[in-house]
Amino acid sequence: MSLKNKTLFISGASRGIGHAIGMRAARDGANIVIAAKTETANPKLPGTIHSAAQDMVNAGGNALAVACDVRFEDQVEAAIKKAVAQFGGIDILINNASAISLSNTVSTDLKRYRLMHEVNVGGTFFCSKQAIPHLLKSSNPHILTMSPPLNLSPKWFANHLAYTMAKYGMSMCTLGLAEELKGSGIAVNSLWPETVIATAAVRHLPGGDKLIKGCRKPEIVADAAYWILTQDAKACTGNFFTDVEVLRRAGVTDFDQYAVNPAEELVKDIFLD
Repeated sequence: MSLKNKTLFISGASRGIGHAIGMRAARDGANIVIAAKTETANPKLPGTIHSAAQDMVNAGGNALAVACDVRFEDQVEAAIKKAVAQFGGIDILINNASAISLSNTVSTDLKRYRLMHEVNVGGTFFCSKQAIPHLLKSSNPHILTMSPPLNLSPKWFANHLAYTMAKYGMSMCTLGLAEELKGSGIAVNSLWPETVIATAAVRHLPGGDKLIKGCRKPEIVADAAYWILTQDAKACTGNFFTDVEVLRRAGVTDFDQYAVNPAEELVKDIFLD
């Protein structure tokens, strides 16, 4: 199965994992809707919705850049309408937009707490809500959310309670929507990397420059997402996938190709035992 002529609505696709997923789909000739906030270049955070759209056109796809803050349902609704007007529908929703703060409870202020919950949980919920009526018209519809398996070990809450709650909120959307939409034909899954991924968000963490050396590239998540999105939606739903697990199913054996530096020890991602 190919993603040629399929329309993907990707939140937070101006850089990082969302951008990589869009590029992989674009190589098939897919239509990519880049729904993100960044319209003007920022030297600290490379990539805008417009540069991402050009990248995806250059890769062989079609692209639509839409300024959208997923915290606001009216903006999500408007972005979905633009996507449908441009490409005639939506086949795939990628809930990728996410805010992070690995801070303990005392160090987390209200602004950061709200940001993580409004972007991560609210964005996933309202993008899904607005996309579902259009996904129901697709021949192989998928919702894929970039969130971890639900692991209630206390250690994942101890050091960054607010962030864990926000990411698990995204995973609970997968859990709930997969059951709610059972029988509708819409696949609902989550995908999470086994190792930390080299993104701008990681670079801006304390010690990020050193951490990057033990990361894998966003392309490993993009290739895993591609495998999921090309499966029969009716037979592939309600899963919490990890990237390596998926790629092994797809027959991949060389994982050094994804390492930033194959000589460095890989850094395991959080939420995975």
